[in-house]
Amino acid sequence: MSNIPETGRTPRVRIRLVVIQVLVLSLLLTLGGRLWYLQIRNGDEYTAEAAGNGVQQVVQPAVRGSILDARGVPLADNETRLVVSASRTDLMKMKDDGKAVLARLAGVLGMTPKEVADKVRLCDSKTPQPCWNGSPYQPIPVTDEATTKQALQIRERAEDFPGITAEPAAVRRYPAPGKARTSQVLGYLSPVTDEEIEKAKDGPSPYLRSDMVGRSGLERTYDKELRGKAGVTRYEVDNLGRVMGEAENDPTVPGSNVVTSIDARVQSVAEYELHQAMKTVRKETDKITGRPYEADAGAVVVMESKTGRVVAMASQPDYDPNAWIGGISGKEYARLTDKNSNYPLLNRAIQGQAPAGSVFKVVSASAAVRAGHPFDGLYNCSSSYSMGNRSFANFESKGHGPITLGDALKYSCNTVFYRLGHQEWQRDGGIKPKKSAHDWFYRTAHDFGFGSETGIDLPNEVKGRIPDRQWKQAFWKANKDAWCKQGKKGGSYVEQIAYESCLEGNQLKAFDSINFAIGQGDVLITPVQLATAYAAISNGGTLYNPTLGKAVISADGKKIEEIRPKAHGKLPVDAETVRDLDKGLRSVVEPGGTAAWRFGGWPQDKIPMRAKTGTAQVYGKQTTSWFATYTDDYTIVMTISQGGTGSGASGPAVRNIYDALYGVSDEGKIDSKKALLPKPQKELPKIGTDGSIDAPEIRPYVPEKPKDPAADQQIAIGRSGD
Repeated sequence: MSNIPETGRTPRVRIRLVVIQVLVLSLLLTLGGRLWYLQIRNGDEYTAEAAGNGVQQVVQPAVRGSILDARGVPLADNETRLVVSASRTDLMKMKDDGKAVLARLAGVLGMTPKEVADKVRLCDSKTPQPCWNGSPYQPIPVTDEATTKQALQIRERAEDFPGITAEPAAVRRYPAPGKARTSQVLGYLSPVTDEEIEKAKDGPSPYLRSDMVGRSGLERTYDKELRGKAGVTRYEVDNLGRVMGEAENDPTVPGSNVVTSIDARVQSVAEYELHQAMKTVRKETDKITGRPYEADAGAVVVMESKTGRVVAMASQPDYDPNAWIGGISGKEYARLTDKNSNYPLLNRAIQGQAPAGSVFKVVSASAAVRAGHPFDGLYNCSSSYSMGNRSFANFESKGHGPITLGDALKYSCNTVFYRLGHQEWQRDGGIKPKKSAHDWFYRTAHDFGFGSETGIDLPNEVKGRIPDRQWKQAFWKANKDAWCKQGKKGGSYVEQIAYESCLEGNQLKAFDSINFAIGQGDVLITPVQLATAYAAISNGGTLYNPTLGKAVISADGKKIEEIRPKAHGKLPVDAETVRDLDKGLRSVVEPGGTAAWRFGGWPQDKIPMRAKTGTAQVYGKQTTSWFATYTDDYTIVMTISQGGTGSGASGPAVRNIYDALYGVSDEGKIDSKKALLPKPQKELPKIGTDGSIDAPEIRPYVPEKPKDPAADQQIAIGRSGD
């Protein structure tokens, strides 16, 4: 037993308890104070810092699918380039924010330090291009044109270039097989914008900041299919941007391939022949103005008559779509959008508008039949037609006497259609139309598809214009004030027209309908509209939506989604009238027809050809050349702005395209070995499970010698007819 008294232990225990209580209380007070400090006094600051911790994502862009021609030849694909990229996350960890590393990188790449620094800075509302608008947590491309030597320097001296990588990557390219650029049809890519990201975020195909999107052409129409799905790796990071761990991954899904109905060989021929026709006609003198023809723009469409599929589509002037790769320079962009270059970004096959001229007469002949005039009836083809004190002349003031509507197409007789247009205007009540007015000519034009989009699978198609009564009223209402201000009675031609338009511009007058009957006046059409209409005559009356997309095939070739032809209407005449039109158009290339001189030696018995020539007058400009043709297989339409007559300027080029398609020789013989595409391509190209495409090699088009050099010098001479 202890000798310590019991009473002596009690005070010591009490003292110890008191000390413990004080310590516990002080700890509680300290903890409470610290909690108050963190949560109350500095709560907002730490809340903000905690909010900075989160998940950031790094995007691995998907390989964009290829755009292929009908046989699998790439029109747009990807090539492997050495891409040098910088990691902002690594650079920001350095004392100088990586300035020294970027300066050394600039020396290797042959760039200035400022150029490199600008490439890796982040975009915001105040920062001009160049800058990076993607995630700051993914590598930022500095250049996609690094040489092998530059890439090796960076990789072998990794200690001098922390945060810098030099790796092969897929970059878009437009290879122009056979020198066929297919510029406006393909379109181009550029980085996605913040507005587009916001607009698409809740849609089926949201954008990521790293995405490149199609801006025009097929790249835009089929952007969703071509783009694929980017891979995303998510990282947990703190408020300083330090990676704390990896959260999850979404795998990359490569884009699908879009197979088109374009044949690169035919496209090459079409582009060459259009360009050559424009060069040739510039050497000729316009007898009206006394100046050489300007031939400042043109377009050609080659279409399958029975499906509406586009085999070739060319527009001049054109451009190299590779100019957009890696970001277009300001100088190049200014050139492409400059008036002096005549806007090569425009696809004049679907956006070029001009009066139709005589190629419009198939509409007027159909309208006449709908109005009750027999196709085989006789109509006076006089040298001119008078209405009051105004006289409307036939082409070159030639007359042919009483002829049928078929012969009116053959000889391109204006006066037959002048009379019919005037008579129908009178029957409808003239300036004061009847409530039951049929307006057969205007209605038939609409029913042929003019004044409306064709539905082609390309963006920004224009509608053209059919100046019917409704259009006249709307146009007058929109322009009345300007006309009244500009107009002057008895003034210059323009002032007098403005004066008359101010007073009565809403009235559909007799001369409006007379001019409209031959595709003149205020009517505007596009080449693709005309091709669609003539293809319908060829196939028996079906108006197809022109299409370039033929199928969408997955990257591994396993999933195939065909794009089948779609029709949007029928010609507004019966089968007999369609056959009559066909017969009349066939006579145009036969002896006496306005296009006969361009189809001398053509094997008409084996490959029946039909055509219509057109020479449209445009106020203040030289005449526009139109040439519309078709066989049982193909429809070809060509136009040249300020190029002269239809058969004169466009005729030789269209003939050469047909010769290439069918393998027709100078003597009119058919050589199947030389024929590029005697029948439309039906089979789809094969794509392997590894993404390989067995595509044939395409050689540049090499034209044969001109068949009739003497005839090619007759472009501006009356022999061309129309």
